[in-house]
Amino acid sequence: MATQTITSNAGPKIKTRLPGPKAQKILQGDAQYVSPSYTRSYPLVAKRGRGVMIEDVDGNEFLDFSAGIAVVSTGHCHPEVVAAIQKQAAELIHMSGTDFYYESLVTLAERLQKVVPMSGPIRAYYGNSGAEAIEAAIKLSRYHTKRQGIIAFYGAFHGRTMGALSLTSSKTQQRRRFFPLVPGVTHVPYPNVYRKPEGMTNAEHIAECVRFIEDRVFKTIMPPEECAAIFIEPIQGEGGYLPAPAEFMRELRRICDQNGILLVVDEVQSGAGRSGKWWAVQHTGVEPDIITIAKGIASGMPLGIMLSRAEIMDWVPGSHASTFGGNPVCIEAALATMDVLEREAIHNAEIVGDYIMKRISPWVKTHSMVGDVRGRGLMIGVEIVKDKKTKAPAHDERERIVDLAFARGILFLGAGENSIRIAPPLIVTPEQADIAMDVLEECIGIVEKER
Repeated sequence: MATQTITSNAGPKIKTRLPGPKAQKILQGDAQYVSPSYTRSYPLVAKRGRGVMIEDVDGNEFLDFSAGIAVVSTGHCHPEVVAAIQKQAAELIHMSGTDFYYESLVTLAERLQKVVPMSGPIRAYYGNSGAEAIEAAIKLSRYHTKRQGIIAFYGAFHGRTMGALSLTSSKTQQRRRFFPLVPGVTHVPYPNVYRKPEGMTNAEHIAECVRFIEDRVFKTIMPPEECAAIFIEPIQGEGGYLPAPAEFMRELRRICDQNGILLVVDEVQSGAGRSGKWWAVQHTGVEPDIITIAKGIASGMPLGIMLSRAEIMDWVPGSHASTFGGNPVCIEAALATMDVLEREAIHNAEIVGDYIMKRISPWVKTHSMVGDVRGRGLMIGVEIVKDKKTKAPAHDERERIVDLAFARGILFLGAGENSIRIAPPLIVTPEQADIAMDVLEECIGIVEKER
């Protein structure tokens, strides 16, 4: 019998000053022993998670509207996912799918074949993370096409390993002191209709971004016959939760078809049902050649997958591999995750995402600092600006809003320079959404008054 997973837990319960005494002690140890390269938005020291709730080490309870950075798609410690992990861990934890075989590698690929947004047969490469899936896509693109050039977009985030970092273009700190990066990558503008040039229509702005590739890049710095792939997030994550217009995606498909270029869609954050469809690219009607997924596909277990049309994955043994990629425990977590997603969570993401959008879209008119509200499903961005006319980004004010929400027991994260991401687990209820949006609106109002 299927387990009903949509939860209706009450809101947050804050019992101590934040951070509490136990959390403070752990923060001191972290400062002494753990890499300072990690980015922490606020001092949450998590201990336990259930559904949409997180409890810290001092017993404070929070509503998690970050989903562990869009990872726990089925909620924290979903009982079906936990049971699958426990069962597999007692049977076989590791043998290495790079040198031996697991039945589950085939089982998961067959499941993904049924939902992947590509026609015809596909093949799957298994890694441990989104960045590894991107690295595999870079290598396969170059191997298959025998070309070197790659196009990526300003505002993109594809990961922090050296190949993925070479495509990433969201914050200079992510690149600082790591040059030289992988050569052959060119960045181009990602269409942002909210920030299009004054006097330009949406259609004109999108056309200008297309022309930049064809009339600037291909005619001045990268011959199209030397371009292997175009990498794009159908909804930019670190770029500010910014959806790519369907017309732009269709134009990219045309450019790729005309020039023998592969279209690679990064669904690491937007996939696994977060947009209200299995894949965010499905909102555009465009079929990619390669697609990458990680984060929400295994509800928190480390798994990254690159999927390609079967005829593209023509590399020979030894070309690429990963010792831990496709770990059997992670695969079982993914299979259980897919069960929940397909039974209820993807549909719930669509329903509750629409509910949130209808509620908060009017903030653009009622709040002086809300410049834009955008997104699909439960991948929603709220852009905070200093002034509606100039659209000047309000980074510090965004950070203040996120901190105020944390103090009230709601976990949000920033996205891009000045947006707030709304990305709860896909099992979130309208009741929980109302609680979180009440708090978010209150915090926005506080910062508006402070200014």
